[in-house]
Amino acid sequence: MPPEAAGEGAHFRALESLYARAPVNGLFPSTLEIVEAGFARIRFEVEESLFHAAGAAHGTLYFKMMDDAAFYACNSMVSDRFLLTTAFNLNFTRPLKSGPVTAEGRWASGKRRVLVGDARLIDARGEEAARGTGTFMRSHIPLSSLDGYRSG
Repeated sequence: MPPEAAGEGAHFRALESLYARAPVNGLFPSTLEIVEAGFARIRFEVEESLFHAAGAAHGTLYFKMMDDAAFYACNSMVSDRFLLTTAFNLNFTRPLKSGPVTAEGRWASGKRRVLVGDARLIDARGEEAARGTGTFMRSHIPLSSLDGYRSG
């Protein structure tokens, strides 16, 4: 494996560690996998405790998982700084009921100061439940300064 690929893989695993250690994920159990530069996947279960009054997943869950998937796809392209979400546009296409769901995020454009990522939610039947686009800006926070970021 070329040294740059080893460094890239270490960065991906460190981002996965950062995700796993985020306190908010105690409320939304899920697993992040950074598949390759610019592509992230989050697997999670929709449970009835996350339903709105009409019996389907609340939009909070859609946003959280899609924002995270697009964010980590973009942050996989940036190895020195933590990104911040500056905007996210979300389109709901079908209600999510109980069961496994996958959020897929892909880097779409930008590399310097602002990055754009696309995300979608796929239900257990392979149907798309939502689609969105996020804008992420480099912060002044070094990834290496964050407790959960473990690159070694």
